[in-house]
Amino acid sequence: VQLVESGGGLVQAGSSLRLSCAGSGVTFVIKSMGWYRQDPGKERELVASISSGGGTTRYADSVKGRFVIGRDKTNNTLYLQMNSLEPEDTAVYYCNVVRYITVVTTRNYWGQGTQVTVSS
Repeated sequence: VQLVESGGGLVQAGSSLRLSCAGSGVTFVIKSMGWYRQDPGKERELVASISSGGGTTRYADSVKGRFVIGRDKTNNTLYLQMNSLEPEDTAVYYCNVVRYITVVTTRNYWGQGTQVTVSS
């Protein structure tokens, strides 16, 4: 399994970015997919997640109304549209896939991360 993020960069506050996560080797049953972010010295936090069918999404309170998560099953790509970016959104963003191992156990897969820097 390989997850490759792209779309990060340096932008000014108020700008938009669209992150993409291309998955390969994802031939198993997925529970959910999501985006996490991590600042140096801080724990990795959930930004947004989407269920395997796409019907359920979750967002961190700090990004609600600004970020939108989406999935294109035809090309195994996960997206994160980030609008009205704030300096507090600066972090490394990681793509995550949660795989069902059994009905009650799961395994996480992670991408290598993409840096998002928002200047004030």
